Amino acid sequence: MTDDEAQTTARLLTAAREALELFHEVHVDDDGALSFRHGDVPCAVQAMQFAEGLTMLSLTCVVAWDLPDEPALAVSAAERAGQGLFGTLGVVHTERGMDVTLRYAFPADNLEPSPLSTILMLVVSTASQLRADLLASVEK
Repeated sequence: MTDDEAQTTARLLTAAREALELFHEVHVDDDGALSFRHGDVPCAVQAMQFAEGLTMLSLTCVVAWDLPDEPALAVSAAERAGQGLFGTLGVVHTERGMDVTLRYAFPADNLEPSPLSTILMLVVSTASQLRADLLASVEK
C-alpha cells in the first residue's frame, strides 16, 4: 500500500468513525479497522482503495451465530436476503450450527458525515432487524 492509499483509507475510516460515534461507541483496531456493536450485533468497518477516486468502505455485521442448522431457517435467511437493499447475507454452516453475516460495501469518497452515517445506520439496523427475525423463528 502506498502512502497516498494509506492516507486516503485512513481519512475515510476517520470519517466513518466520526459518523458512527453519533450513535455508537467505536473501537479502532490495531490495523485501523473499526468495530462496534449495534445492540447485540457486532460489526466491523474496513476501507480499501481500488483506484484513485474509488475508495470503498466495507461493513460486516455478524447477525447470528450457532443457529440450528435447519433447512427451513436457511431458506428463511435466503428469502430475507433477496428482500434487502442494503447488504448481502452470508450463511456459513459450522459444526455448531449456522452463522449469518450481513455485508455491504460502497464507494465512500467525499461523502459528507450525514449521508455516510445514514448509509451505515441503514445497514446495521437491517442487521439488527434480521437478527430479531431469525431468533424469533428459532424460538417458535
